[in-house]
Amino acid sequence: MSTLTNTSRSRVPWNKGRLTGQKPPLKLKEIWAIRVRLQLSSRVRDLAMFNLAIDSKLRACDLTKLRVRDVCHGERVANRATIMQQKTQRPVQFEITEQTRDSVAAWIGHARLHATDFLFPSRIHDSPHLSTRQYARLVHRWIASIGLDDSAYGTHTMGRTKASLIYRRTKNLRAVQLLRGHTKLESTVRYLGIEVDDALEMAEQTEV
Repeated sequence: MSTLTNTSRSRVPWNKGRLTGQKPPLKLKEIWAIRVRLQLSSRVRDLAMFNLAIDSKLRACDLTKLRVRDVCHGERVANRATIMQQKTQRPVQFEITEQTRDSVAAWIGHARLHATDFLFPSRIHDSPHLSTRQYARLVHRWIASIGLDDSAYGTHTMGRTKASLIYRRTKNLRAVQLLRGHTKLESTVRYLGIEVDDALEMAEQTEV
């Protein structure tokens, strides 16, 4: 009995020393700070990946498996794209803004990619495309480059950022639901983490 007690006491929780919970989205000034650093350092692939991650709002597993043909019409990067989500097996459409199109086109030309190639190929021979773990390391590097605590952020940050900005500007939950491909509005509310924030905002604006 004492052996079992000692073992349970010595067992270290998996999340000890880690920040858990929903990862916060980036603010607009933080997005531009990262973009500028990637541009100045000529990180062509990282800039394309960062911009596309923000625009697409895709999960890491879907972003890393994109092929050139998923975002291009012929030799031109499309204004919009539709992919099948791995987790939900439901299609989701996303916009590709002009600056993202430019950075993606620059990366495709730089890497000499073809339509059937993965958009972000891995440099490891055993993997045809960038892994979610490699992508996560890049996200932490981007976050740390502008002086933020990267342990508070993650790949979910990239997916939530633009959706959060859209909601803050419009308060249109239905729009975010459609953009994220959620079947239930409750899922969108949890995804944005807006209940507590909105409640506090209303409380702050209410004088008694």
